[in-house]
Amino acid sequence: MAAAQGIGPDDYIPIDPDQVRIGQLLFYDKILSGNRNISCGTCHHHDHAGGDGLSLGIGEGGVGVGPERSPGTGPDRIKKRVPRNAPALWNLGHNDIRVLFHDGRLTRSDIYDNGFDSPAEEWLPAGLDNLLAAQALFPMAAQFEMAGNLGENDVIGAVTNRIDRGWPIIAKRVRTIPAYGAMFVETFDHIEEPGDVTIVEIGNALGAFIASEWQSYDSPYDAWLTGTPLPEDAERGRELFFNNRCASCHAGPLFTDQQFHALGLPAFGPGRTRRWDQIARDVGRMAETNVLEDAYKFRTPSLRNVALTGPYGHNGAYPTLEAMIRHHADPIAARAAWLENVANLPDVPWLAPVDFAIRQDSAEMARQAAVNDLRPMSLSDDDIADLVAFLHALTGETAEERPLGRPKTVPSGLPVD
Repeated sequence: MAAAQGIGPDDYIPIDPDQVRIGQLLFYDKILSGNRNISCGTCHHHDHAGGDGLSLGIGEGGVGVGPERSPGTGPDRIKKRVPRNAPALWNLGHNDIRVLFHDGRLTRSDIYDNGFDSPAEEWLPAGLDNLLAAQALFPMAAQFEMAGNLGENDVIGAVTNRIDRGWPIIAKRVRTIPAYGAMFVETFDHIEEPGDVTIVEIGNALGAFIASEWQSYDSPYDAWLTGTPLPEDAERGRELFFNNRCASCHAGPLFTDQQFHALGLPAFGPGRTRRWDQIARDVGRMAETNVLEDAYKFRTPSLRNVALTGPYGHNGAYPTLEAMIRHHADPIAARAAWLENVANLPDVPWLAPVDFAIRQDSAEMARQAAVNDLRPMSLSDDDIADLVAFLHALTGETAEERPLGRPKTVPSGLPVD
């Protein structure tokens, strides 16, 4: 049995409370998006445990939050679904976190002399404090997430030329808002006047907020670590979890090995296509490494607060923990039995022809089915119910009571989702 491990407040990266307060406002401020119509918080909302409750997100151009978010209308409507499920933010500020995004395209590294190996390569600015600060910059430069479509604003025009060229435009928007300018001058020692603020300080403030806001280590499981018994069904689930292969990938105090595995999940959506891809597929980790052995592999998610963060899988293929466990137990049968109406996809008639097109490509389906790191295991209905009970025991007692929460207003004056 793998050794049980816990976490506590000393296990997180150091943060400045004043930066956290700026980051809270920026996290919900649509000023960071190309068309000023979406914020980080739109898809990582407090009301939805830091996610959006959808299989695939409705990004730039959509209206509303969570499962009720709609794709917009008229010329501003969405042009594509976000190709992957909005990842949870819980405990990403933990010292042990070393890789971010479903495909691991952001890691700590000295390869480009800026502290990170990222899609921006040498163009990622130096001075970002940590992985979260770096991660926060990329949705702003993504067309279907926050940047908008060509011809709509100056940000998307700039990032289309080179990924880093939109960030100075966003930074200028922020620092010329008097309230933000004053906060940055007061908080950052090296900022003497608002004109000194760059995307680096914005990223650092966002990273500080995410690291602080989404800490969670007060679950029934954490209480069990200090001697408080779990309910009987959760205890049976705990024993199953640690005595079977579950804990080999969902390992350590965060319940993730931070490695990449092919689960054979049902395929759908627009895919996260590479430039030379002619079909709507997602090859996962291979898109970053160009190593064939990495095809269709995705990062192991943390299971802390997992009961709050469905749908599950890199594309949100399964709506419930029970369904996801059944897939792990028998991936071939589960993949074959999966139905398209299981996916939580808001109706977008003009995108419907693409939503499930990949499933008609028999060659691609055969390639995906041939790559599977899961070995079938025998689980009874009672076993699955006990495992679900244990996963619920990983939910923090105060998970829905965040330190700062969603602000009512933001300095830009734009509406807060």
